[in-house]
Amino acid sequence: MSVDVVTETVIDRPVVEVAAFAGDPLNAPRWYVNIASVDLETPPPVAVGSRMAFAARFLGRTISYTYEVAELVPGERLVMRTAQGPFPMETTYTWAATANGGTRMTLRNRGEPAGFSKLVAPFMARAVRRATTKDLAALKRLLESGAA
Repeated sequence: MSVDVVTETVIDRPVVEVAAFAGDPLNAPRWYVNIASVDLETPPPVAVGSRMAFAARFLGRTISYTYEVAELVPGERLVMRTAQGPFPMETTYTWAATANGGTRMTLRNRGEPAGFSKLVAPFMARAVRRATTKDLAALKRLLESGAA
């Protein structure tokens, strides 16, 4: 069973601002509740082929993984993938302007669990949805408050 979770929010800030902040992996610990740190393995700016090492807490465990940018359309779409570990994942951010000058941000996480992870995929999907809903709410608060 695969995991495919899509969450979205509307942020009352321009697309260029939301995409620049959310698309910079060094900002991830500021709005992702579970991400403790990010280390760039390739020099900035973020581009296709960029790699970054994440340390996170998920379901009570500390996990480390490396994302590689697979696709980047500045201000529109960012796709990152990791192939390591029992749960290879692809994360996609998309940004679109709303009629009032805000941004609709969509966050999609999908992956194919292997081994034991296959058995807990339905539970993982619910946990990912809860986490990403909280993360997007935190991003919205941060950007709309001007604290970013």
